[in-house]
Amino acid sequence: MNILVTGGAGYIGSHACKALAAKGHVPITYDDLSRGNRWAVKWGPLLEGDIADAVRLRAALEQYRPAALMHFSAYAYVGESVEKPLLYYRNNFAATASLLHTLTEFGCISVVFSSSCAVYGEPEFLPIPEDHPQRPINPYGYSKLFVERMLADLATASGLCWMALRYFNAVGADPDGEIGEAHDPETHLVPLVLAADRDGVPVRIFGDDYDTPDGTCVRDYVHVSDIADAHVKALEHLLNGGESGALNLANARGFSVREVIAAAEKVCGRAVPYETAARRPGDPPVLIGDAGRAGTLLGWQPARSDLAMQIEDAWRWMQAQRVGAGIKC
Repeated sequence: MNILVTGGAGYIGSHACKALAAKGHVPITYDDLSRGNRWAVKWGPLLEGDIADAVRLRAALEQYRPAALMHFSAYAYVGESVEKPLLYYRNNFAATASLLHTLTEFGCISVVFSSSCAVYGEPEFLPIPEDHPQRPINPYGYSKLFVERMLADLATASGLCWMALRYFNAVGADPDGEIGEAHDPETHLVPLVLAADRDGVPVRIFGDDYDTPDGTCVRDYVHVSDIADAHVKALEHLLNGGESGALNLANARGFSVREVIAAAEKVCGRAVPYETAARRPGDPPVLIGDAGRAGTLLGWQPARSDLAMQIEDAWRWMQAQRVGAGIKC
């Protein structure tokens, strides 16, 4: 069946498109390409458009009659959200409100929403379950929380079926090497660490005075292919009449920035140069998730939870890229 994938040219969206195609679905990528990559759209048609463009979006819905929507279209830089909050509220929240308005006018189809652990803010206890208080500490987290609230309210008002997947730090690349991470600018730790190893330019550690074992932030890393698999499982769950709600995607284990650097050094066989800088606003010291409900409700179990494996996949992707092919890491 046809599945509309907003943001399907992005890092996680493109991996979800591959996972959809592997299950026999046709992903219809809808993306304005402002932060996505045309080359990442490999398993279905690409429709260029803004999710807030109701006329263009309605035409796409009429043309392809999708059975469901996977919504990845969002800006996702925490630091940028602190510096430019209105950009995030306009793009992530207001544009999604327009998208959902167009969608409900077209007809109620199931929605799988790409949410974030940023909705929790600074955790009161670890690992973080889904019923943990939601107190974001940056505009990015608030923008995701507001969309979750919209989905829940639409479920009450119109019977919309939805699932929000709150994943922790996405990492890695397609094990087959067909797609991977390529942001400009790049802000994610693992590709920055690998680029530092490749180029010899120090990676910056933001804060080494947190209340953690080695003073650096601790995060729960989830392989992008495992995240994509969970989105397909959530879609099938909804299409089979399953209940709506929000689920964590996590490995229930955290690694500090210094531990990630050490793991990358083992994978690459060289020392990674780094330098320390002041903390960034909006960064909680520790984020580790409890994904037990995703296992129970969806039967989801991460297949690539080992940090070294995640870094190896990312390194293999980075090493294989050629600037002449139009792919820059």
